Amino acid sequence: MLPETPALLVTLGAALAAGLARGFSGFGAALIFIPPASAALGPQVAAPLLLLVDNVTTLPLLPPAWRLANRREAMTLAGGALLGAPFGAWMLLHLPGDLLRWGICVLAVAMLALLASGWRYHGRPALPLSLGVGAAAGLCSGAAQLGGPPVVAYWLGGALPAAQVRANLVLFFALNGLISAAIYLLGGLLGPRTLLLAALMAPVYALGIWGGSRLFGLASEATFRRACFVLIGLAALLGLPLWDGLK
Repeated sequence: MLPETPALLVTLGAALAAGLARGFSGFGAALIFIPPASAALGPQVAAPLLLLVDNVTTLPLLPPAWRLANRREAMTLAGGALLGAPFGAWMLLHLPGDLLRWGICVLAVAMLALLASGWRYHGRPALPLSLGVGAAAGLCSGAAQLGGPPVVAYWLGGALPAAQVRANLVLFFALNGLISAAIYLLGGLLGPRTLLLAALMAPVYALGIWGGSRLFGLASEATFRRACFVLIGLAALLGLPLWDGLK
C-alpha cells in the first residue's frame, strides 16, 4: 500500500519544504509540493494528499479568521470555486498522468511568475470578477491544488487591511478545501492509501510549518520569499516527466 522508499522520501522531503514555506510566508506549499510529489506518486495521489494534510494542519487558523474575515467576499469566491472545481477534478481523473504532470509543472511556473512579478489587482472587489477569480482558483485547485496565487493577487493589492486579507485567504482556502474534498471523495480519490500517506506526511508538514514560523524572525521576508521562489522553480523543473527516462 505504501510507495517504494525513494518515492516516499521524495514525498516527505517535499512536504517538509512546502511546510517551511507555508509557515513562513503563508503561500507556496502546493507550488513546492505538487510537482515532485506528482512525479513520485502520480497526480491523482499528490493533489488529494496535500489537500488532506494542509486543511487538517491549518484548522487552528480558522476561528480567528472567521472573526476577522469579510465572510461575504470569501464566500463569493468560494461560490466561484464551486463552479470551477468539478472541471479541475475531471481533468485530474481523466487526463493521462504524463500530460497532467506537464500541465502541473507549466501551471506552477505560471503561478510563480504571477507571484514573483509583484502584480496585484488594485481595484475594488466586484461580484462578477470575484466569481471569475474564484472559478479560476477552483479549477486550479481541483486539478492540482494550485488555486492560491490568483486569489492572492486579487486580494493583496486592494484597500483591505492586511489582517483582513489574511483572514479572507484562510477562510477561502478552508471553504475551497471542503469543495475539493467533496469532489475528490465522489471521484474515489480519497481512498485508504491516500489516508495512510496523509497520516505519515502530516507530522513532517506540521514540523515544516512550525519551523517556518520560527524562521520568520531570522531572515527578512524578501530574502525568504526569494528562497521560496527558487524552491518552486526547482520543484517544477524536477517534477517534469522529461527526467523519467534517466531513472
